[in-house]
Amino acid sequence: MANDHPQGEVAALARAVRAHVDHDRATGVDGYPRADVPTHTAVAAEPAASRVTAAGSPPALALSSGGIREAGDLPGLRAEIGDCRRCKLAPHRTNLVFGVGNPKARLVFVGEAPGADEDARGEPFVGRAGQLLTEIITKGMGLRREDVYIANVIKCRPPQNRNPEPDEVASCEPFLVRQLELIGPQVIVALGKFAVQTLLRTKAPITKLRGQWFDYQGIKLMPTFHPAYLLRNPAEKRLVWSDIKAVMTELALPVPGR
Repeated sequence: MANDHPQGEVAALARAVRAHVDHDRATGVDGYPRADVPTHTAVAAEPAASRVTAAGSPPALALSSGGIREAGDLPGLRAEIGDCRRCKLAPHRTNLVFGVGNPKARLVFVGEAPGADEDARGEPFVGRAGQLLTEIITKGMGLRREDVYIANVIKCRPPQNRNPEPDEVASCEPFLVRQLELIGPQVIVALGKFAVQTLLRTKAPITKLRGQWFDYQGIKLMPTFHPAYLLRNPAEKRLVWSDIKAVMTELALPVPGR
């Protein structure tokens, strides 16, 4: 978890900026747009049935790396990432966990970071939480796992599954931004606090955001609880099912009981 003290926040921000600058230098970027480029702001939509509201652009830093921007497909982006050493997580990982699924999926699930099982296999959501997500996709939505795309904000496992730190998010977020651009889904389901807060650039708690539609670069985004949270709080599955039914309606999938 990020340091709650002001000095810690400043240090974390400095690390995040330094990580971006070092990475951009390595990929040939030698300048940035002026500060009047709009930032990505999250605006809550009307109740779930209403139309989403437009948000701003992703941060200029997240889109400034030439090699990442030039990647024309997901394999090209994965090749550009390479044996990534852009942040302090690299020495601790077994495998970089890029993402799996349909490269042109209408639906993308975005989680937080790999856990131990994911780090071992190099694939997102394959542990207990992943099994629950697979059940949501297959039994709940009537889709196959390979019909959707699944990724995380962070591509390497944080030690002891701790929360991602700001500089780690800053280093990895450009890859997620480009993944979503290349896939071009109709809907994103953001799983849990870190995915939601990163994509929507908000500090609002997940409990205040889930169940509402938001806009991410013209893509409808539904925040909901992370499957790992549901393993600890099974009573909340009913809320997630409500969110998933809204997603199914948006994708014109048949909803049980309707």
